[in-house]
Amino acid sequence: MAPSDILQNPEAAERQAILAHRTVWRWHFYAGLFCIPFVIVLSLTGAAYLFKPQVEAFLDRPFDHLVMEGGPRSAQAQVDAALAAAPEGSRLRFYEVRSRPGDAARITLSTPDGPLIAFVHPETNVVLSLQREAERPMEVIKTLHGELLMGDRGAILVELAAGWAVVMILTGLVLWFPRGGRGPGGVLWPRLGLGGRLAWRDLHAVTGFWVSGLALFLLLTGLPWTTVWNDAFKEVRRVTGTLAASQEWSSGRKSERSDPHAAHNAPADQEIRAANPSLDRMAEAAAGLGLPPPVLIAPPSPGGGWRSSPDWTVRSETPNRPQRVVLTLDPASGAVTGREDFGDKHPIDQAIGYGIAAHEGQLFGLANQLLGLFAASGLVLLSVSGIIMWRRRGPLGVLGAPERLTNRNAARAVGVAILALGVFMPVLGVSLVVVGLVEFLVLRRLPRARTWLGLDPVR
Repeated sequence: MAPSDILQNPEAAERQAILAHRTVWRWHFYAGLFCIPFVIVLSLTGAAYLFKPQVEAFLDRPFDHLVMEGGPRSAQAQVDAALAAAPEGSRLRFYEVRSRPGDAARITLSTPDGPLIAFVHPETNVVLSLQREAERPMEVIKTLHGELLMGDRGAILVELAAGWAVVMILTGLVLWFPRGGRGPGGVLWPRLGLGGRLAWRDLHAVTGFWVSGLALFLLLTGLPWTTVWNDAFKEVRRVTGTLAASQEWSSGRKSERSDPHAAHNAPADQEIRAANPSLDRMAEAAAGLGLPPPVLIAPPSPGGGWRSSPDWTVRSETPNRPQRVVLTLDPASGAVTGREDFGDKHPIDQAIGYGIAAHEGQLFGLANQLLGLFAASGLVLLSVSGIIMWRRRGPLGVLGAPERLTNRNAARAVGVAILALGVFMPVLGVSLVVVGLVEFLVLRRLPRARTWLGLDPVR
């Protein structure tokens, strides 16, 4: 039917709108069917990780406000005690400057089995606890959130789920958009008094409207941690000359574990002991710099690693990334030889830094955490209500997908929009090609599978 015919025939226009609506609904259904389990896991783990500072402060409280009869030992003596209790071959990675003298020293060591955190009594030099960083509760949650405890395959799966979640949210917004002069009920607030499936539909649609913006923000600001997208992004930046020498975020948990601060760049424990005055001098200098905590001191990395230099590095690792500062200090005098503030970074890195800080709930304090919690809770409610609606609507013997109607114009328009999204998110794009080929070459040729999946067109 020509566009002029549609304009002159209101009934034809209404039919086209219904067909387009049904096409969007099919995409929404299949996107949700795949990504809802992942959305629930990512929402729950993300909500927990928002409160990492509070949780870790609670877990580490036995190592704070310790009883002391005199003053604390030197920083190097504390590191020596930690190295003596650690596995052979361990090296100093970070020494954390504590703001209170009665708190146990936090010393991160690089070991053959990964980073190890030593809690050392500041006066007696007794090692109170040795904890594998990867086994700390919030690190486990972070690994589950980033790679589902499945390594590289899990990271790719999370990236794939994020792409389909974007499709689900965008198509959901199209379905939510009010048509036909509807009032605010069922659009801005749910009409729970209707009961039954209509009440669930309203709850699903209205919740989706209120959390969609936050959800899209969280999904897009999570892309810098992914593997494929971030690698492609870095290549684009390299070609355009906007790639910084180093970045504060890692592409995936594997990249994070091989962070350039790690063991192979750090001097051996014997070298650290030989540099005894240097660490003490660095700790004294760092304590007076007034940097946002936690403040970490890293030894020089003469082996060509991160910031290869004889100078020591003092860095603020505050969760609020725009407040982070990196300094280099002369080992002989403790004088500052270099400084990098957030404002010195490339505008792209600054934008990503703001996004990551907000994603982690650390950009503007407790309000940021609560806003993230609201988004995560809304996504869980969306997922649960979607499942309930599907099970209540789905007929027996089939998957329950919306019927595939013969409307090439609507299918083409929606398909082009989603393919464009697939170009922006390569893992999603590859999955679209794979799904399309499997459907065209296999599923359409199997009558039972075709009927069960709802692939038979209905006029």
